[in-house]
Amino acid sequence: MKFLLIVLFAAFTFWGHSQIQSDTLDTVTQTDSIKPHNVKRATILSACLPGAGQIYNHIAMPKGKKKAFWKVPLIYGGIGAASYFAIQFNSEQRDLKRAYLDLVDNNIASEQYPGYDAQGLVQMYRSKLTSRDLMFLGIGVVYLFNVLDAAVEAHFVKFDVSENIALSVRPAVVGGFGMGVGLTLSFK
Repeated sequence: MKFLLIVLFAAFTFWGHSQIQSDTLDTVTQTDSIKPHNVKRATILSACLPGAGQIYNHIAMPKGKKKAFWKVPLIYGGIGAASYFAIQFNSEQRDLKRAYLDLVDNNIASEQYPGYDAQGLVQMYRSKLTSRDLMFLGIGVVYLFNVLDAAVEAHFVKFDVSENIALSVRPAVVGGFGMGVGLTLSFK
């Protein structure tokens, strides 16, 4: 059984090593025209207009790596949904405040909230107020993630993964007692 494993590891190692060498010999060096890209510009664009930094990054990426534009609908969807709910909660808290003041001042129960006493209206008012404030916080978080994403993506525009990286898998003797696998990562 050990002999079979050694033969399999040796065959895999030699095949992988020869495959890597032939791939590096066959590749033709291509110069992909990467336009000058400014990280600061992408960040400022995204801060001024959400999504603009993502579009700027998408345009600057080399052909075949373009993938930054799809985030723009998510950004506007997040800001739009949080804004909608913030407006909705704000309207509800105003209605609850009006109902509470009518109940306390005039002893008239609200038609909108007929079964609630003053304490119940105050509790619902505070709940809607907290929810509204959380939606404002959500808008800020989506906005900050937009700016942060544009800055990080701008750094990856010039990021190059070279094909001169090789991983070798070889059988190895571990501690003189047993078989193991040796991994070698080399940068050429």
